[in-house]
Amino acid sequence: MRTGKHRRPLLRSVTAVLALVAVVGSGPLAAPEPARAADTVRGLQWYLDALRIPEAHKLTKGRGVTVAVVDGGVHAAHPDLKGQVLPGRAFSPDVARDGRTDPDSESGHGTAMAGIIAGRGGGAMRELGIAPEAKILPVALGPEGPGRDLPSALRYAADAGADVINLSVGAPGSDPKITEAVRYALDKGAVVVASAGNRRVDRAVPLPANIPGVLAVGATGKGGSLWSGSVTGPEVGLTAPGERIIAPVPPPVSPNGYGVSDGTSQATAIVSGVAALVRARHPKLNAANVVNRLIRTAEDRGARGRDPEYGFGAVDVLAALTRSVPAVDGNPLLAAASPSPKPATGDDGDDGPAVSFGLADNAGLQLGLCLLAVLLVGVVAVVLIVVNRRAARRRAAAPPVGGPPPPPGVPHPGYGPPPAQRPGPHPYQPRPVAQPAPPHAYGPPGQHGAQPYGGQHGAQPYGGQHGAQPYGGRQGAPPYGPPGWQGGPPHGPAGPPPGVAGAPPPPGSTPGGHAAGAPPVDPEPR
Repeated sequence: MRTGKHRRPLLRSVTAVLALVAVVGSGPLAAPEPARAADTVRGLQWYLDALRIPEAHKLTKGRGVTVAVVDGGVHAAHPDLKGQVLPGRAFSPDVARDGRTDPDSESGHGTAMAGIIAGRGGGAMRELGIAPEAKILPVALGPEGPGRDLPSALRYAADAGADVINLSVGAPGSDPKITEAVRYALDKGAVVVASAGNRRVDRAVPLPANIPGVLAVGATGKGGSLWSGSVTGPEVGLTAPGERIIAPVPPPVSPNGYGVSDGTSQATAIVSGVAALVRARHPKLNAANVVNRLIRTAEDRGARGRDPEYGFGAVDVLAALTRSVPAVDGNPLLAAASPSPKPATGDDGDDGPAVSFGLADNAGLQLGLCLLAVLLVGVVAVVLIVVNRRAARRRAAAPPVGGPPPPPGVPHPGYGPPPAQRPGPHPYQPRPVAQPAPPHAYGPPGQHGAQPYGGQHGAQPYGGQHGAQPYGGRQGAPPYGPPGWQGGPPHGPAGPPPGVAGAPPPPGSTPGGHAAGAPPVDPEPR
């Protein structure tokens, strides 16, 4: 998830990959030493094996499914995306009218999301997407903010027949126009997937992930536990890998066309790809049952049942494709109720209702009764205070009983000199609000500690114009979205994985991270 223009190149480039590309493309040069798996693009896609994507691809690769990437544009000329990107639409003057360029020279966020979803692969040196036979529909947002373009973008994607809509963007608060547009897309049969947010900029699950019916996605780390930067909340529906995710980017971002980053944006793209696989494998399922299948087959983590950290659990690709799941009549995420623990299930997890929720009306009734009780107590307390004060005044005005008046100069019993004047309490001072740190620009590929897209805990989210007013006018609560969106700093990165500049060089490589004797070359333009 991201926002604005002032970002560093979001992805740390994979210099070992660059060196290998240089050798492969150098013609009659001597054959290089065999590359270690970790030094290839495929080798850095650790999440493919963790999710058992190679096994899933024996069942389906997403053919016939269209995934709309509502973002900042997609660099369709990247080798991993050639032939994958349909003509779309741009709401930004900086993007080609069909959305098939990416002007974001500092992060390439839209291109990265498209590559994670539908990179066509083709060997160890290419990005293999979750659904490599699906098609990408680019919908490029303008720099004015989500309130202006996102409703139109959602309606366009739905009208264009998108089966899945990926929203790795967000902003705080709510917006009725965006809510209406989400409902329109849901009614048109799209599965809407959105980022649950990154802690560096979000204190709660943001818009549009907080809209009922949207599948909000949090991020997990390489060990499977919740990524430290993932926002938690009752709206979270699923989690997916979001740490050190390699993705294709435009050449201005990384000379070799790849980089690695962290964040719920990446996790969202992965879940969108899985949704595409499910739609291809089960073409007769409507969107509601695709969502139900994803959450019902998830691997339960954290507290039993749905919880604010993992939602219904971590996405399980093979289970979502193969398990028998009872059908539902409507999107289970549309229920505005607090989730209750999942009922006990059999071995296949299919016994009982598709999703079990608590009854919202009971909670509202209990809250109303509590408020009424508090109000009654307050009224009684006020009445008692008034009665006691009136009684005190009557006693003070009555003449003394049982003795002559006191001599001159002696105060009347019960009265005395007024107490000494003391300074009153200090005026209310609002608690200082921590201001976001100055935006980290993403470092150039190979720079240690560079900030990639995605939003690592303690790192800046995607972009936002430096010093610009955040969407909605809320100070200190910037949104994130496509390049040029006003507000907020860019989402941040994680340390580079093996084979990435900034990490210790692998054996047989030079201190700069290149394979020995392999000069870098420019990659194909994206």
